[in-house]
Amino acid sequence: MSSSPDPHERHIISSWHTNAESWSAAIQGGSIASRRLATDQAIVEAVARTTPGRVLDIGCGEGWLARKLTQLGIAVVGVDAVPALVARAASRGGGEFHVLDYASLANREFRCQPCDAAVCNFSLLGKDSVEAMLAALPWYLCSRGRLIVQTLHPRAACGDAPYEDGWRDGTWQGFSPDFKDPAPWYFRTLDSWLSMLRRCGFELLDLREPALPGSSAPASVLFTCEALEVAG
Repeated sequence: MSSSPDPHERHIISSWHTNAESWSAAIQGGSIASRRLATDQAIVEAVARTTPGRVLDIGCGEGWLARKLTQLGIAVVGVDAVPALVARAASRGGGEFHVLDYASLANREFRCQPCDAAVCNFSLLGKDSVEAMLAALPWYLCSRGRLIVQTLHPRAACGDAPYEDGWRDGTWQGFSPDFKDPAPWYFRTLDSWLSMLRRCGFELLDLREPALPGSSAPASVLFTCEALEVAG
C-alpha cells in the first residue's frame, strides 16, 4: 500500500505510522467499545469456524488477534506495513510477524508456507491496493483456503453521504485525543464488496452482521469466503 501513487493510499499508511502507539494503547486497554463488546469476539469465532491450522493475519497491527488465535492452537503469520506495530506484536509474541505492505503481497514477494485461511480484520481501507492484494491472495492459501474479512457495515457507515463507492474522510471521533491525522478510507456498498470478492477469486460462504448487545443495528459485516483457485 505504501508504494501506491494514489495520495489517499499513501495517507492511510502515514496516518498509521503517526498513530501506531496510540492504537496499541487503545487495543491493549480495551477502550474501543464496539470491539470489546462485539467485533473482536466475532472475528475470533469466524476464524475458528473454518478450523484452520495456519492463518495469515493481514494488517495484524499490534497482534491481538494472533495472540487470541494462538491460544486456540492455530499458528499465525502476521503482516503489517507499520514497523512500530509489528515490533509491538513481536514483543508480545503469539505468532510470526513481518513488516510487509499490500503491494508486496500483491506482487507475491512474501514467502511463507501455504495458509489454510487469511484474515483481514478492519484492515482493508484502500481502493486499488486492496483489490490487487486480494486478487493475489489465493497464491498464499492452500487449495480451497478461506478468507475472512470484517469491515465497517456499509449501511451503518454510510452516514448522510450517498450510498455509492468513493473515498471518505477519516475521523477519530470517540477516540482518545492522542490520535492525530485520521486516514481516509474507501467506502464500498455491500454489492461492491461482494463483486470485488468474486473478481478476486473468492466465493462467499457466509455473511454475518455482528451487533452490539441490545442493539439491532450492525456493528460490522463479516464475510467468510473460499478461494476457488490459485492465482495464475
